[in-house]
This record gives sequence, C-alpha cells and structure tokens, in this order.
Amino acid sequence: MASKSEEELRRLTVEMRLLEQTAETLQSRMNMVNAAATDLTYAQMALDGLEKENEKSEILVPIGGTSYISGRLDNPDKVIVGMGAGVSVEKTRTEAREIIKKRLEDLEKTRTSIQQQFTQVADRISQDRDRAESLVAAMREGKTQ
Repeated sequence: MASKSEEELRRLTVEMRLLEQTAETLQSRMNMVNAAATDLTYAQMALDGLEKENEKSEILVPIGGTSYISGRLDNPDKVIVGMGAGVSVEKTRTEAREIIKKRLEDLEKTRTSIQQQFTQVADRISQDRDRAESLVAAMREGKTQ
C-alpha cells in the first residue's frame, strides 16, 4: 500500500503536467493575440499614412511576404473593414480607425487576462514543485506517512 506521501506526490505530478499543458495553451493564445495586435497596428499605421495622400496618389499595396504592387488611390476616405465571418463593409477612414482602436483595446484586455492566468498557473506549478521536492526529501530521509 502506498503511503500518503507517495499518493500526494503522484497527485502533484499529474497536476503539474496538467498545469504545464495549460501554461502552453495560454502561451499559444498570447502569441495569437500578439500577432493580431501587430496586424491591427500595421493597419492603423497604414490609415495614418493615408491621411497624407490625395485622391489618385500612387501607392504601394502590400501583397504579403514583404512584397508590394503599385496602385492608384481612388478614394482615400473609404476603407473596407473586415467584420468577421468573411464579411467586410465599407467605412470612412475615421470609422475604420475607431474600429481598429476598439479592437486593439479589446486585445489588450485579453492579453492582460491571459497574462494573469499564466501567472496564476506558473505560481501553482512552482508551489506544487516545491511541495513535491519537500516530499521527495522527506521520503529519502524515511519520514513518510
């Protein structure tokens, strides 16, 4: 029959594995939030740059992979904004800027929440690891229950 210390050590080991998986998931979510924030920041910078451009100005349009095509700006005040689920709508530059600002604020709240969760999980892992180490030390000394 396993001692209480051995049972607790097994429980702590399982819990730490689950917590480590949770930490990895949270880190993955944080990476996605950071990527989305970077994308929105680039969009915000592009909208700011459009303020200086006139109708029919020559512009470079990014096509990905740090590659661009040359284009002509038809209406610098109209922006097509993705609303989700494959739906995009035409907005004014000011409206688009506000939508992007709100999305960035929402992402920052999400980032803060994920960071808090990650900190809690990391703290719990540390506590469990400390407890497991003390149990192992006690078991080596023959002080098991």
